[in-house]
Amino acid sequence: MYDKTIFTQSTAIRRFIYALENKLFVEAHELLEHDWKQYKKNGERDKAKALQGLINGATALALYYTKNKPEGYKKVWPVFEKYKHLLDIIQLEEKEKFYEARDLLIIINNNIKL
Repeated sequence: MYDKTIFTQSTAIRRFIYALENKLFVEAHELLEHDWKQYKKNGERDKAKALQGLINGATALALYYTKNKPEGYKKVWPVFEKYKHLLDIIQLEEKEKFYEARDLLIIINNNIKL
C-alpha cells in the first residue's frame, strides 16, 4: 500500500510552484489537472475555472518560452487573466499557495516582450 497523502492538493500546488520557479512550464501544466478535473466533475465551477486559469497560465508560458509559439501564448494567456480573480472567492486548502502561484505566473509573464 502506498502513502496517499503524497497526492494531496497541497502537494500539487507546491509542485506547481516549484515547476514554475524552475521554468518547467510544460510539467507545471500537468500538475493541477487532476484537481481541475475533479472540481469540474463535482460541479464546483468556480474552483474548476480558478485552476483552469492557473493551468492555462502555465500553458501560455510553455507556448512562449518552451515551444517558441508567441501566437499560441497570445491566445492562451487571456484565459488566465479571465479566471485569476476566482481565487478570491473560493475556498482551497493552503489558499496562500494558490495566490503565490498566481503571482508567480504574473511576474514571469511580465518579462515577456512581444
